[in-house]
Amino acid sequence: MKHFFCTGIAIIFFAAGCKQANHDNPAFQNKAINDVITQMTDLMIHDVTNPPLAARFFSYACLAGYEVTVQNDKEYKTFHGVLNGYPVIQKPDSVEGYSYTLTAILAMLETAKKMQPSGKLLSIYEDHLLDSCKQMGYPEETINSSKKYAMGISKQILAYAKADGYNKISNLPRYTPVNQPGSWYPTPPAYIAAVEPYFKTVRSFTLDSSAQFKPLPPITFSADKTSAFYKQYLLINYNEGPSSPEEHRIIAGFWDCNPFAVQDEGHMSVGLKKISPGAHWLGIANTACRKAGKNFSATMQINTVVAIGLMDSFIACWDEKFRSNRIRPETAIRKLIDINWKPLLQTPPFPEYLSGHSCISATSATILTHFIGDNFNYTDSVEVNYGLAPRSFTSFQQAATEAGISRFYGGIHFMDAINNGRAQGLKVGDWVLQKIKTGNH
Repeated sequence: MKHFFCTGIAIIFFAAGCKQANHDNPAFQNKAINDVITQMTDLMIHDVTNPPLAARFFSYACLAGYEVTVQNDKEYKTFHGVLNGYPVIQKPDSVEGYSYTLTAILAMLETAKKMQPSGKLLSIYEDHLLDSCKQMGYPEETINSSKKYAMGISKQILAYAKADGYNKISNLPRYTPVNQPGSWYPTPPAYIAAVEPYFKTVRSFTLDSSAQFKPLPPITFSADKTSAFYKQYLLINYNEGPSSPEEHRIIAGFWDCNPFAVQDEGHMSVGLKKISPGAHWLGIANTACRKAGKNFSATMQINTVVAIGLMDSFIACWDEKFRSNRIRPETAIRKLIDINWKPLLQTPPFPEYLSGHSCISATSATILTHFIGDNFNYTDSVEVNYGLAPRSFTSFQQAATEAGISRFYGGIHFMDAINNGRAQGLKVGDWVLQKIKTGNH
């Protein structure tokens, strides 16, 4: 891992003088939230966490931090009565002298430590964080009170997470690919089994059902060379794949975000270090929050709503993926046109329709536009540490649209999956915002 546990811990202080227990002196700025997201992301790379599951980890960790925020900043409101089955999160009794921003950060870490497979490794980062707090002047009592408060909130969030049904998935039958023409089948080089075929069964945060925004059905598969599928989809992907213009190749690589990508080295397949789509969009969210001058509380809210949107967008998208169960371009082209054809990007291990990137990018962009504004110029340098040069955008929706079309440039999606995926993602984003707006009034 390139920078796990190596992220600098930036603690910026407000002016001294405030003595009240629920105020911060010194206080964390919003960069600390991004640092936790980065640490979680690095651990997800270590664990090869799949994209829907990554969104689940991010959402509950952010909820823990946000609940601390709403209990200490009256401008923000709890999601009780807004999210499906969300309980009243109680502030622990007899907790005084804490720092609320430190508590929020620790609540995120405590939740991630319990949920992520290798979460115990986050204790190393947490220890460094608390050591830095001591060096910066935090009294021992403040640190202890903040830790106690954080653990109390995290315990309640973890109970809510446990009830979402994800832990029941392991008891369901192993998914077997459907042996029918036009159906998805594992792709090279690793031929990985289908990822999260039952994710639609997990409790969403805001959706009435996983099929609430069921899209139009995909264009019908056909091996007939005169069919619309063959002429308008298969041939276009075949011709636009490896021979794509350089700019298309750059765009495809920038938005790849495939944690399952592998590279053959002799007799071994070595996993490549790539972040998930959700981690990329949370990185964008934090980049935008810094540029827009959002304070700690606002940044915590934005991260949380984006993470909630990611989770619900994945649930809606995965509901359709395993309903239509459509063949990937790589499989179809190799079977019908050219047995040696390879897409520019490695094909992810799940059905083609809808495009997950198109869905979650449209959802994230909708939420970020609501909180930060349209026509917001920013430079995305989230994946510089993974060897990708920054790209600049004039709006979040411009970035989301590019993220979607990148899947066509990469040869891993057909255009109807991209266009209809974006349409579904926009609907999910609007729905999440509507639920939050309605529930908080």
